[in-house]
Amino acid sequence: MTDFIKVTYAQSGASQSTNAMGMRAMQSRAFDERGSQYLLVKAPPASGKSRALMFIALDKLINQGIRKAIVAVPERSIGASFKATPLSKDGFFSDWEVDAEWNLTSAGGAQKTKAFADFMSGNAKVLVCTHATLRFAFEQLGSASFDNCLLAIDEFHHASADENSRLGELVRALMERDKAHIVAMTGSYFRGDAAPVLRPEDEARFNRVTYTYYEQLNGYKDLKTLGIGYHFYRGRYVEAINEILDPSKKTIVHIPSVRSAEATAEGKLVEVDRILDHLGSVTGKDEKTGFHLVRQANGKILKIADLVDDGPDREHVMAALREVENRDDVDIIIALGMAKEGFDWIWCEHALTVGYRGSLTEVIQIIGRATRDAPGKSHAQFTNLIAEPDATEDRVADAVNNMLKAIACSLLMEQVLAPNFKFKTKDDGDEIDGSPKEMDIVYHGHPGETVITIKGFAEPSTERSRQIIETDLADLTAAIFQDEAVLRASMSPDEYAPEVVSEVYVPRVIQKKYPDLTEQELEEVRQAVVANGVFKSPQVEFGGGGGSALGEVVGPGPDDKGDMRFVRMAERLVNIDELTIDLIDRINPFQRAYEILSKSVTADVLKTIHGAIAMTKIAMSEEEAVALYPRIRAFNAERGHEPSLGSANPLERRMAEALAWLRDAKRKRMASRGA
Repeated sequence: MTDFIKVTYAQSGASQSTNAMGMRAMQSRAFDERGSQYLLVKAPPASGKSRALMFIALDKLINQGIRKAIVAVPERSIGASFKATPLSKDGFFSDWEVDAEWNLTSAGGAQKTKAFADFMSGNAKVLVCTHATLRFAFEQLGSASFDNCLLAIDEFHHASADENSRLGELVRALMERDKAHIVAMTGSYFRGDAAPVLRPEDEARFNRVTYTYYEQLNGYKDLKTLGIGYHFYRGRYVEAINEILDPSKKTIVHIPSVRSAEATAEGKLVEVDRILDHLGSVTGKDEKTGFHLVRQANGKILKIADLVDDGPDREHVMAALREVENRDDVDIIIALGMAKEGFDWIWCEHALTVGYRGSLTEVIQIIGRATRDAPGKSHAQFTNLIAEPDATEDRVADAVNNMLKAIACSLLMEQVLAPNFKFKTKDDGDEIDGSPKEMDIVYHGHPGETVITIKGFAEPSTERSRQIIETDLADLTAAIFQDEAVLRASMSPDEYAPEVVSEVYVPRVIQKKYPDLTEQELEEVRQAVVANGVFKSPQVEFGGGGGSALGEVVGPGPDDKGDMRFVRMAERLVNIDELTIDLIDRINPFQRAYEILSKSVTADVLKTIHGAIAMTKIAMSEEEAVALYPRIRAFNAERGHEPSLGSANPLERRMAEALAWLRDAKRKRMASRGA
């Protein structure tokens, strides 16, 4: 199998070795910035962000006078990363201690907010909770309760600069009061949905520690190469998957959602059975672990963990996976919505994901499942198996190139954004060319924002509806798509008319959540929800109804394979269009469709991409760049390496920007001479 992206690393071991205080390379870099009131740590999975936070938090509690440390994680399973840890045995001056009472991720229950309030008024120093618990507690306690406290937010990409993000609003409120300390940590500092994680003016207040995928993998002891590939198929994925699922590789297989176009009519459990049949003959289950036992033609027994079946055996399987220590304990894990963010199986060599993924953040998190260093593991592979798009090969090639650029950006911890939509009423005088239209898309909004004017769209007329649309839309949309009636309709599009979903089921959920709304306010919120879903959800498509563009919301029909979603998503990645980099090499046949192969992306190419990204942001004159060049040469001679764009030192960053500017100017001169 040939990969789109293949990066070769030095295997220096530097990122895994520790200093006298027990810190690895990234952790030491972060600890150097421990005095920062606002610190943003951008580092890949397995680089040690959780322990870096422990080091920083203990210093703030012991040496900087901070009274409490609060760690917030997106889901309960990730809370285990912040359990009590004996750091002093490796040379640090204190241990990380979390009382079981204050680890609010260790068990379920409805009293989390009360427990949080008790912690804030008590003497305990460290608490671990979920993002949701933090949000609810913050709403109850207010900003002042967090004065002189450290708030550490793990997987910070769950926040957003968008006004609909409650976690982002919490961060902005604390920064406005300016009496709390914040450490934000993420392995994928972009969301892929147009909303940057932080507003530029807020991010400017953070000191930043950036540790890229390249630095992390370059310093591993065993892992040498990382491969990324997109492969296209025709027909059913359960037949095509046999072409790329290698049973000799430790693999996590993510099958598509049951409501997605790639899913088969047979259902998720039958799909798992088909995959098992491809691998060999199922001989039974291991009583101790619950893993399937599959005998291959050569006689080898594969141990396969099934996380798709959500019956009573799944807790048994999950418990067994938590106890995995050795390479031979499990061979393949098959999952649907699990084993992504925060899941740690160091032996995983291949992350095989079936179906279109509308979130680049999800893609990067899945890649991270395979990029742990482990003895005997020299290559990590991410493969996305996608239904062949119904488009010309040229258009698909362009889309793949955009996706490759997006992934390259993400490996360098850069923001990758799709358009941000704002909806307004379309007036009769809005026609651009004089012809009547139900909808126009215009680009005179703020940078990165697309304004969509829709005929008949009801803008909020009261403070109540405006507040819901601006602050609660994301949560409300999630509630609607979790509603039983909406789910049933989306799974049976032939039985339910689209207007029933839009005009009956959606308002019913809104009214249940906000019973105080007037009929007019209810309709305004309904239209905002539908418009938001139409243009942002990969499961929803636009369809006009009556005199309004909001009369119909439709899910994928039985013949709609959603093949074009990959192309549409790639074409929406607006910022990467400025990167004039062609990563496509050639097109080869694959599974009666094709795969697009890329040029090899080496360390030098990654550095070139980083420079190209920087050039879209740098404001510099020729005079300044030329004036800095002697200093750049002296820096290189003294340090043995060029100035880094990711340096915490502002002068070094400016020298790196000048170097990027000079190289870009040289490239343009050579191109003009060639023309």
